[in-house]
This record gives sequence, C-alpha cells and structure tokens, in this order.
Amino acid sequence: MAVDLHSHSHFSDGSASPTEIVEAAVDMGLTALALTDHDNLDGIAEAEKAAESSGMQLISGIELSCDWDQGGFHMLVYFLHPEREGPLQDRLESLQASRNNRNVEIVSALNGLGIEITMNQVETEAGGTGIGRPHIAQVLVNAGIVESIPEAFDRYLGKDKPAYVERKRLKPEDAIELAVASGAVTSIAHPHTLGLAASDVRPTLIRLSEVGLGGLECYYSEYDPHERRSMAQLAGDVGLVATGGSDYHGTYKRGLALGRGFGDLTVPDEAVEQLQERIR
Repeated sequence: MAVDLHSHSHFSDGSASPTEIVEAAVDMGLTALALTDHDNLDGIAEAEKAAESSGMQLISGIELSCDWDQGGFHMLVYFLHPEREGPLQDRLESLQASRNNRNVEIVSALNGLGIEITMNQVETEAGGTGIGRPHIAQVLVNAGIVESIPEAFDRYLGKDKPAYVERKRLKPEDAIELAVASGAVTSIAHPHTLGLAASDVRPTLIRLSEVGLGGLECYYSEYDPHERRSMAQLAGDVGLVATGGSDYHGTYKRGLALGRGFGDLTVPDEAVEQLQERIR
C-alpha cells in the first residue's frame, strides 16, 4: 500500500477537480491522499466529501512558497484545516491576494512584450478557481505563442524570464512557526530546488528542525531510487520524517501520474502516522 502527500487541483495550478483526484486515488488503492493546493484550502471541503465513504484518509494541506534567497523553497503543510482557526489560516488571505495581483501583473508584462492575452482568457482556462502560472502558460499554448507549457516557462514565465513577477512570501521559519501554532506539521517540498551547496543541506535542515520542521520530501517523482534512499537516510539522520508525493498537476504535468509519479514512485504508509506524531 502507498500514499500520496503532494497533489494539486484546479483550486490552484492543477487541471483536475478535488473530486476527480480523490476518485483516482481511491481507484489506485492509496490509503491516504493529501490535497496541497498553493496558498489555499478552498478545495478541501469538496475533497473530503468525495473521500468520506471511500475508506481512504484525506489529509487537508497546502503548499506555501517561501522567501528564500538561495533558490526555490516550497513548504508543504499537513493537517491544516479550513474549519479550524489558526494564525496560518489567517495569513492565507493576504497570500492569496498577493498571488492574484501577481497574475494580473504577469499578463500585463506579457502584453508589454506584444503578446495579446487577457485575464478573462486565463480565468476561463482556470475554470474560475485559483489561478497559477500553468494556467497562463496554457493560454500561451492555446494562442500559438509557444508549443508547450515547459516552453512558456523557459521563455516567459520562469524565474528571471521577461514576464516573471515576484510576490509576497513567508520566510521558512515564519511558515513553520505559524503552522505549528495552527496545529499542523510541515515538510520541505522537492528539496533539490533549495539551491544549497551540499555542505549546507544538513546544517540547514537541523536549524529548521529546531524551529519545528517535521519532514523532508524524500520520495519524489523526479528522484531516482538512489536519490530517494539517500534523502530518506538524511531525513532520519537529522530527525525528520521522510515524506513524499507525486506533485500531481493533471494535464499541466504530462506523463506524471497520481500516486506513481513517472511510474516508479511509492511513498510508504508510515509517513502519515509519523507526521501525525509530530503535531504539537
């Protein structure tokens, strides 16, 4: 049996509904699924309803983009529920507003480059739910500006590209502390994006674990078996839970399947119980 602790619906930058994701997870025989849309919990109620009679555990989560000078830093937050009050839930509104403003600025930047797309087109592509850069990328594909979503990021939307726009983010330490105070537990997503020198990884993880970091995403779609084992060993050495997930985005990440990644991903069941044990 296996779990998937990293998935995205159309409430952020995925193409599938929460119901469709849950149904796919149940069909695969997953024992637990975490819905981790970016900066919002809007899809959780639908996902819970879809999962309630399935026997599969639905974990309420989010993925936060953190302010980090060295590279990308995404923080997965588990067991953060929209119906409970907490300081992190309170901060989500401002983070979502920043994301929405960013989308408008990206479209404006593309217009300035002579690319005539509109926010209406982006909103239609997103289905009226949470909008992310993959939706903008798909509009560029639809308009014939680029041939694929990866090309859209490589030419226009990726960091340091001409239509890239920064947005408001939390420091990793702040994200961890807010999550802990909200009764949740955190794990660093796809740690290869941290941009750290090899000698800096262990001390950074130790420092963040002292703040309350709970896990490290070791079982990730883009890692080969050796990398997954090495990451899991590192997590154990510094006292973190070895977590994992597919980072499923539906058609916005083609060839990547829920629960299986690129075909060889298995995230062990015990990761869920170990994360639950970290909740203070």
